[in-house]
Amino acid sequence: MALMTDDIQQKLITLLKEEGLVSTEVIDKAVEEAAKTSQPLLTILTEQAIIDAELMTHAIAQVSGVPYVNLTNTIVDQSILSLLPSDIAERFMAVPLAEVQNRLAVAMIDANNVQAVDYLANRIQRPLKVFMASEAGVRHLLDQYKTDLSSVGAAAAVTQEEFKSESGDIKTIVQDSPISRALSTILEYAVKSRASDIHVEPLEKALKIRCRIDGVLREVMQLPKSIEPALVSRIKILSNLKIDEHRVPQDGQFAVKVGDKEVDLRIAISPVVWGEQVVIRLLDKTGNTFDLEQMGYAGRGLRMIRKGVKRPNGMVLTSGPTGSGKSTSLYALIKEIKDDTVNIVTLEDPVEYKMDGVNQIQVNSEVGLTFASGLRSILRQDPDIVMVGEMRDAETANLGVQAALTGHLVFSTLHTNSAAGVLPRLLDMDIEPFLIASTVNTIIGQRLVRRVAAKRDAYWSSPLETKSILETVGHLLPKTKEEVAQISADLGYKDLPLAGQTAYTLVKGRDTPATPRGYSGRAGLYEVMDVTEEIQQLIVSRATSAEIQRKAVEQGMITMRQDGYLKALQGITTLEEVNRVTSDT
Repeated sequence: MALMTDDIQQKLITLLKEEGLVSTEVIDKAVEEAAKTSQPLLTILTEQAIIDAELMTHAIAQVSGVPYVNLTNTIVDQSILSLLPSDIAERFMAVPLAEVQNRLAVAMIDANNVQAVDYLANRIQRPLKVFMASEAGVRHLLDQYKTDLSSVGAAAAVTQEEFKSESGDIKTIVQDSPISRALSTILEYAVKSRASDIHVEPLEKALKIRCRIDGVLREVMQLPKSIEPALVSRIKILSNLKIDEHRVPQDGQFAVKVGDKEVDLRIAISPVVWGEQVVIRLLDKTGNTFDLEQMGYAGRGLRMIRKGVKRPNGMVLTSGPTGSGKSTSLYALIKEIKDDTVNIVTLEDPVEYKMDGVNQIQVNSEVGLTFASGLRSILRQDPDIVMVGEMRDAETANLGVQAALTGHLVFSTLHTNSAAGVLPRLLDMDIEPFLIASTVNTIIGQRLVRRVAAKRDAYWSSPLETKSILETVGHLLPKTKEEVAQISADLGYKDLPLAGQTAYTLVKGRDTPATPRGYSGRAGLYEVMDVTEEIQQLIVSRATSAEIQRKAVEQGMITMRQDGYLKALQGITTLEEVNRVTSDT
């Protein structure tokens, strides 16, 4: 908050009283408290929620004769932000907004600080147009500073000759500060961009860096080939891997802190034709609530899941490709039923999120702790609920089935394309059909789609889109206005449109630097199959996944594609995005 002279403070008090923003009694009491405690009046007014911080800043700007700007929803282009280095911006709590003729518009918390304004003007060699903004508004813009990847180029200054001989002291090379700065900058950029993975890929004459943001890989930069050995070795040292091993894949992990975020990194290094490829998975430990509704579960599917996890034994399986949120779903299921009356033991590789009240075991194949051996050990620990990170082989799958048969509730994941595809996969693992039929309670198939950004535009669907909507979910939508409330509640969505319309309202996000292609964040698409008696009979008769899928749909299962189209009608995602990640079946 800006510093105030006695004159400005008196003007502020008068303004607040005259405009009726704060009663005379309340503000007089606050002034007394400020005098007694030697605290600034502004601190008391805002901390006690007497007045909103944004409104307070506006009032101070008005009595100070400084123009005010509200930045809480503002997005500024990176080219403008780069005019004032992030460290200087943070030190002075000042952010650039736009170029106006030869002047730079800058928003500051303390716009009356003449020395700071003079310093900034000299620093960037141009006059400033100063605005006053709240601390929250300035921090909102500071968060938009993307790490300047051009600074990674400093590491490229390490000459080619340093890497020509492999007999050199590699520790000296990897601890060289430019390499450390390069890696830190790449990691910082990835965290600020909400990336889930970083790919460091050697080419014949360059080193390509790509980030997976909202499920889509994007190239962020290319580095000189000469930097590759040092960068890969630096990652290996931080992950406690063998820096002189280049022939076999290696896996490791370490943690970093970026700003106020603690991020776990999982490292996978593999030898490829032109060197060693590194894939870094980022696991942000903050901001995940593991709430089923927030993750996108709704209606019938949510009811089936809650029914499945309340059973005392059996199996609940999630399926989908890598990075589709299967593990997150398992954590959400555990959170749903976790309490002091049950013993929950998990077996994971690696333990992605630490959860209080759950006994989590890390698989370590080097000392013989595999999924299979760990699961045998778990069953001697008097568990009520067992979570196995992944059923990778027949032995683990068989042990999971045996655990479900002997009175345990078992959660696990499988890599298949749909919920129905789980059952043939278990058959393929040599599990008897009658065992599958009697142990599997619920199967969840899932994918992740990008969410439409908050800044969006609505439009009417084209004839082709309307046809696709009606073919996919037309039979699910209400036929009359009287059915809207009942069917919307059944499917778990608000005010669904009527079937048979000539066009439907859809949304698309605005393409901005902060929301590329109009997307920001991700949501889940789910299909939840309840293994009923009819489906059990199909499993025992070794039916195909297509036959099982048809029966489940007959019994009311909403497919991932249908769930996606319903979410598109709700403005959560787009039809294009749903079509990208789901099949036509």
